[in-house]
Amino acid sequence: MTETHAVTETRVPPPVALPTVIVTSVIRSTSQGQSHGGVYLIDLTTGTSELVLDWHTSDIDWEGRGGDRGLRGITFHDDCVYLAASDEILMYDPSFNRVGSFTNPYLKHCHEIDVDGDSLYVTSTGFDSVLRYDLSAHRFVDGFLVRYQGLQRAWQKALRKTGSSRLADLVPPKPTLRWFDPNQPDGPAAFDTCHLNSVTASAGHVFVAGRKLPWLYEIVDGRLSTYATVALETHNTRPFRDGVLMNDTDADAVRYATRDGDTHLSVPIASYPDAELKNLHLAAGRARQAFGRGLTVHADRYLITGSSPATISVFDLVARRLIKTVNLTMDVRNAVHGLEVWPFAPPHRVSEELRPGGTTARTTTEADPRVP
Repeated sequence: MTETHAVTETRVPPPVALPTVIVTSVIRSTSQGQSHGGVYLIDLTTGTSELVLDWHTSDIDWEGRGGDRGLRGITFHDDCVYLAASDEILMYDPSFNRVGSFTNPYLKHCHEIDVDGDSLYVTSTGFDSVLRYDLSAHRFVDGFLVRYQGLQRAWQKALRKTGSSRLADLVPPKPTLRWFDPNQPDGPAAFDTCHLNSVTASAGHVFVAGRKLPWLYEIVDGRLSTYATVALETHNTRPFRDGVLMNDTDADAVRYATRDGDTHLSVPIASYPDAELKNLHLAAGRARQAFGRGLTVHADRYLITGSSPATISVFDLVARRLIKTVNLTMDVRNAVHGLEVWPFAPPHRVSEELRPGGTTARTTTEADPRVP
């Protein structure tokens, strides 16, 4: 008789080592004097994390969902780490010693940031704008206002009220683009009609997207050029391969789609039983679990995504499966915001203004179902 054995599917280690990532977070429904966000380094191979910066300033606006709380976008230039606060760009060395900062009257509720050459691009959500900062000249040089005006604003508001994606597809609202000088007082008034939250810059191409925009736009020769159709309420939307990649936040999924909007791949956001979540009573109307935000790609193979409560997930595009999740806290108010692959060696020391964590996060590596 031939002996048989049951075969259990096991995870094959990925052929490319998983990186360390840097993550910023926003904690909603906090009080003045409490931490309202921070910066973490997470080794995705070991699942260990370190809180390298705790953001607890009292000089913030406490109105709205996120208000001025927390730290947001992340980017790098030479040996400097740039972090977006609400109305200021903070500069740190790779050991997280603060080395400078700069601001502008047209910065409010900043979200994502990106670097292309010596240009730093900043989404200023509260001004419907993207600002360009010249890193060699150390000054802001361009402002791009992306705003719904007049009838287009009324149509956009009506579509959001009805929730009709079909009408939005048939007759999408169209914002206008206007250049302004961020060093002059005659720029735009503070207003948020598009909720710009994403900017991607590469080789002179600049792409912008927002929660209230049905397109990923490219800024070309002083006008907005439609690059790809996207869902409303997205985050981290950017070109990827032959299509577009986004956190489809309302659908609780990360989606890779064609430029016409057809889905190549949809990956569900991590979620947990309510009984395991903390501070649900404080989060009502302000925060929820599986809110997808924060997205980067490693080795053109691994989608690394963020969600709440403060969770990082890694999806292998080749194996078409989730290979790892790392959870920092089960506090549902703690939402990932910025997420990037860390390009430096781990910090060799921390300064007095930092609070080291050095903890092992909750990590899941057991076999996950394949995504069709």
